[in-house]
Amino acid sequence: MFEGRFRSLLIETDTYLLACQRYIELNPVRASMVSVPGDYRWSSHRANALGRKDSVVTPHPLYQDLADSDQARFAAYRRLFEDMLSAELLQRFRECTNGGFVLGSPKFERQIAAMLGRRTWKGAPGRPLKEIDADEQGELAL
Repeated sequence: MFEGRFRSLLIETDTYLLACQRYIELNPVRASMVSVPGDYRWSSHRANALGRKDSVVTPHPLYQDLADSDQARFAAYRRLFEDMLSAELLQRFRECTNGGFVLGSPKFERQIAAMLGRRTWKGAPGRPLKEIDADEQGELAL
Protein backbone atom coordinates (compact mmCIF):
# COMPACT_ATOMS: atom_id res chain seq x y z
CA MET A 1 0.00 0.00 0.00
CA PHE A 2 2.69 2.46 0.95
CA GLU A 3 6.10 3.05 -0.53
CA GLY A 4 9.08 2.63 1.78
CA ARG A 5 8.53 1.41 5.31
CA PHE A 6 5.42 -0.47 6.34
CA ARG A 7 2.65 1.72 7.68
CA SER A 8 -0.79 0.85 8.84
CA LEU A 9 -3.97 2.74 9.40
CA LEU A 10 -6.88 2.05 11.73
CA ILE A 11 -10.12 2.74 9.86
CA GLU A 12 -13.80 2.73 10.67
CA THR A 13 -14.83 -0.23 8.54
CA ASP A 14 -18.37 0.68 7.52
CA THR A 15 -17.36 4.17 6.46
CA TYR A 16 -13.92 3.75 4.92
CA LEU A 17 -13.12 0.11 4.06
CA LEU A 18 -14.08 0.14 0.39
CA ALA A 19 -12.59 3.61 -0.10
CA CYS A 20 -9.37 2.36 1.50
CA GLN A 21 -9.31 -0.64 -0.84
CA ARG A 22 -9.74 1.73 -3.79
CA TYR A 23 -6.93 3.93 -2.47
CA ILE A 24 -4.59 0.95 -2.17
CA GLU A 25 -5.49 -0.61 -5.50
CA LEU A 26 -5.15 2.75 -7.31
CA ASN A 27 -1.68 3.48 -5.90
CA PRO A 28 0.14 1.79 -8.82
CA VAL A 29 -2.01 3.83 -11.24
CA ARG A 30 -1.20 7.10 -9.42
CA ALA A 31 2.48 6.12 -9.48
CA SER A 32 2.23 5.60 -13.27
CA MET A 33 3.31 1.98 -12.93
CA VAL A 34 0.19 0.71 -14.76
CA SER A 35 -2.75 2.31 -16.51
CA VAL A 36 -5.45 0.27 -14.74
CA PRO A 37 -5.30 -1.32 -11.27
CA GLY A 38 -5.89 -4.87 -12.54
CA ASP A 39 -2.64 -4.71 -14.52
CA TYR A 40 -0.53 -4.47 -11.37
CA ARG A 41 0.69 -7.97 -10.61
CA TRP A 42 0.42 -7.70 -6.82
CA SER A 43 -2.94 -5.94 -6.68
CA SER A 44 -5.95 -7.41 -4.91
CA HIS A 45 -7.99 -5.70 -7.64
CA ARG A 46 -7.55 -8.83 -9.77
CA ALA A 47 -9.43 -10.85 -7.15
CA ASN A 48 -11.94 -8.19 -6.09
CA ALA A 49 -12.94 -6.87 -9.52
CA LEU A 50 -11.97 -9.59 -11.97
CA GLY A 51 -12.56 -12.76 -9.97
CA ARG A 52 -9.04 -14.14 -10.23
CA LYS A 53 -8.27 -16.64 -7.49
CA ASP A 54 -5.70 -15.36 -4.98
CA SER A 55 -4.87 -17.32 -1.84
CA VAL A 56 -3.69 -14.14 -0.12
CA VAL A 57 -6.97 -12.23 -0.54
CA THR A 58 -9.73 -12.88 1.98
CA PRO A 59 -12.95 -11.08 1.04
CA HIS A 60 -14.29 -8.82 3.78
CA PRO A 61 -18.01 -9.19 4.63
CA LEU A 62 -18.59 -5.58 3.54
CA TYR A 63 -17.16 -6.45 0.12
CA GLN A 64 -19.28 -9.61 -0.02
CA ASP A 65 -22.38 -7.52 0.74
CA LEU A 66 -21.92 -5.61 -2.54
CA ALA A 67 -24.00 -8.29 -4.32
CA ASP A 68 -25.40 -11.79 -3.93
CA SER A 69 -23.50 -13.47 -6.77
CA ASP A 70 -19.80 -13.39 -7.56
CA GLN A 71 -20.30 -11.89 -11.03
CA ALA A 72 -22.59 -9.15 -9.73
CA ARG A 73 -20.13 -8.43 -6.89
CA PHE A 74 -17.20 -8.11 -9.32
CA ALA A 75 -19.25 -5.71 -11.46
CA ALA A 76 -20.33 -3.67 -8.42
CA TYR A 77 -16.73 -3.44 -7.26
CA ARG A 78 -15.56 -2.30 -10.71
CA ARG A 79 -18.26 0.41 -10.64
CA LEU A 80 -16.66 1.82 -7.49
CA PHE A 81 -13.63 2.66 -9.62
CA GLU A 82 -15.61 4.73 -12.12
CA ASP A 83 -15.35 7.74 -9.79
CA MET A 84 -12.03 9.10 -8.63
CA LEU A 85 -11.30 9.45 -4.94
CA SER A 86 -11.66 13.08 -3.94
CA ALA A 87 -8.54 15.12 -3.32
CA GLU A 88 -9.80 15.68 0.22
CA LEU A 89 -10.09 11.93 0.89
CA LEU A 90 -6.65 11.25 -0.63
CA GLN A 91 -5.17 13.92 1.65
CA ARG A 92 -6.98 12.47 4.66
CA PHE A 93 -5.65 8.96 3.94
CA ARG A 94 -2.12 10.34 3.67
CA GLU A 95 -2.31 12.47 6.81
CA CYS A 96 -3.79 9.67 8.90
CA THR A 97 -1.28 7.14 7.63
CA ASN A 98 1.78 9.35 8.02
CA GLY A 99 0.68 10.64 11.42
CA GLY A 100 -0.55 7.36 12.88
CA PHE A 101 -4.07 8.73 13.21
CA VAL A 102 -7.44 7.00 13.03
CA LEU A 103 -9.65 7.40 9.97
CA GLY A 104 -13.29 7.47 10.90
CA SER A 105 -16.17 9.56 12.07
CA PRO A 106 -15.55 11.99 14.95
CA LYS A 107 -17.46 9.62 17.26
CA PHE A 108 -15.29 6.65 16.21
CA GLU A 109 -12.11 8.71 16.64
CA ARG A 110 -13.18 9.73 20.17
CA GLN A 111 -13.97 6.09 21.08
CA ILE A 112 -10.54 4.92 19.91
CA ALA A 113 -8.84 7.86 21.66
CA ALA A 114 -10.55 6.89 24.92
CA MET A 115 -9.44 3.28 24.51
CA LEU A 116 -5.84 4.24 23.72
CA GLY A 117 -5.56 7.16 26.10
CA ARG A 118 -4.15 9.44 23.41
CA ARG A 119 -5.30 11.74 20.66
CA THR A 120 -6.06 9.90 17.43
CA TRP A 121 -6.52 12.86 15.09
CA LYS A 122 -4.31 15.61 13.75
CA GLY A 123 -3.98 18.54 16.09
CA ALA A 124 -2.28 21.89 15.95
CA PRO A 125 1.53 21.67 15.80
CA GLY A 126 3.51 22.17 18.99
CA ARG A 127 2.69 21.63 22.64
CA PRO A 128 -0.57 22.84 24.07
CA LEU A 129 -0.39 26.36 25.48
CA LYS A 130 -0.07 26.67 29.24
CA GLU A 131 -2.98 28.19 31.02
CA ILE A 132 -1.68 31.05 33.15
CA ASP A 133 -3.76 32.62 35.87
CA ALA A 134 -4.00 36.40 35.46
CA ASP A 135 -2.77 36.88 39.06
CA GLU A 136 0.39 34.88 38.32
CA GLN A 137 1.40 37.04 35.41
CA GLY A 138 4.03 39.48 36.39
CA GLU A 139 5.15 42.54 34.61
CA LEU A 140 8.30 42.58 32.58
CA ALA A 141 10.90 44.96 33.81
CA LEU A 142 12.87 46.62 31.10
